[in-house]
Amino acid sequence: MTEFDEKQDLGNETMEDALSSFHEVKVGDIVKGEVLAIEDKQIIVGIEGAGVEGVVPAKELSTLPVDDINELAKVGDVMELVVIAPIGKDKENGNYLLSKRRIDAKKVWEQIEEDFKAGKILEAPVTNIVKGGLVVDVGVRGFVPASMVEDHFIEDFSDYKGQTLTLKIVEIEPSENRLILSHRAVVEAEKEEKKHEVLANLEVGATVEGTVARLTDFGAFVDLGGIDGLVHVSEIAHNHVDKPSDVLSVGDKVNVKILAINPDEERVSLSIKDTLPGPWSDIEDKAAAGSVLDGVVKRLTSFGAFVEVFPGVEGLVHISQISHKHIATPHEVLHEGDEIQVKVLEVNPNEHRIALSIKALEEKPEDSKVEDPEVESYELPEENTGFTMGDILGEALKNQDSED
Repeated sequence: MTEFDEKQDLGNETMEDALSSFHEVKVGDIVKGEVLAIEDKQIIVGIEGAGVEGVVPAKELSTLPVDDINELAKVGDVMELVVIAPIGKDKENGNYLLSKRRIDAKKVWEQIEEDFKAGKILEAPVTNIVKGGLVVDVGVRGFVPASMVEDHFIEDFSDYKGQTLTLKIVEIEPSENRLILSHRAVVEAEKEEKKHEVLANLEVGATVEGTVARLTDFGAFVDLGGIDGLVHVSEIAHNHVDKPSDVLSVGDKVNVKILAINPDEERVSLSIKDTLPGPWSDIEDKAAAGSVLDGVVKRLTSFGAFVEVFPGVEGLVHISQISHKHIATPHEVLHEGDEIQVKVLEVNPNEHRIALSIKALEEKPEDSKVEDPEVESYELPEENTGFTMGDILGEALKNQDSED
């Protein structure tokens, strides 16, 4: 064999070896491709070990929208790709349609499945608003139903586009490209954690600031920074309150005193009135002896009239201080709801008692002696505490017994 023949045989063997080293490319294969050229809407790659070329369209380059294909690839890059389909009928010399996006998506799905099992919270931008909810991008398309966006009703979702939300995976099915997520679940979990934290730091007797969150007929719910406490209508003010909405509005900042805490039921009882000055505070200044006040008759009894002179503060006009004329009962001259003027005779802040007089503000008639002959000699004093009629009558009877 000549030297030429030997070289020719060697060349043939090398060619045969090279051809035998090429493997057949089939749909579904994972291959490596070297970028040979970059065109406007696609890249051309050489499939390693196959001796053929493939095409990767721009939409198959990334799971994200592609604005500039040159940002995703450059000549010489080696990519992991999946074979989607052959192009043309001549497979030996033809090209193949390839995808990098589907490889990336598969890896994303695998990671999402791991995150789902671990209960991991994801972050993802809202890419679109659709009927029924939000579309988010977590590497693959995810959907947040409208009912899972927040823990309260949302009428217009347009402001959510572009926002990044924290999300919990609630349903996953990679084979169907279905991924359902919830932002509401994250919000509720955060609120529950905050509630327990706030509850642990509250102390009975402490005064804290809160915000009126809701109003009902029986009271006001006040947000203490993570948990709502109830101010019963009877604890809103020192004076009577018919409806909480008469004195409070949602959003009002209020100081409240913690009356009771029930950790098991997560209930907190609050009081606003306990943080306010009582109606009897500084009463000696507000209703000094000798001062004249406007009042409203609240109750009538056989011995006098109770008159409200300040919200939550009532004083007694003893029957002897209603009129210079003798009256058998207060009902003869007064009615509940009457608006009158009274003069303060005496104040006892410790016992929450005020003695008032109506007749002290009226001109005394010439004949002002009492008509009852039994006490004819006991003219009632012009000013007294308003509580001494019994004392006067008792003294009169005592004197009468001694004379007998």
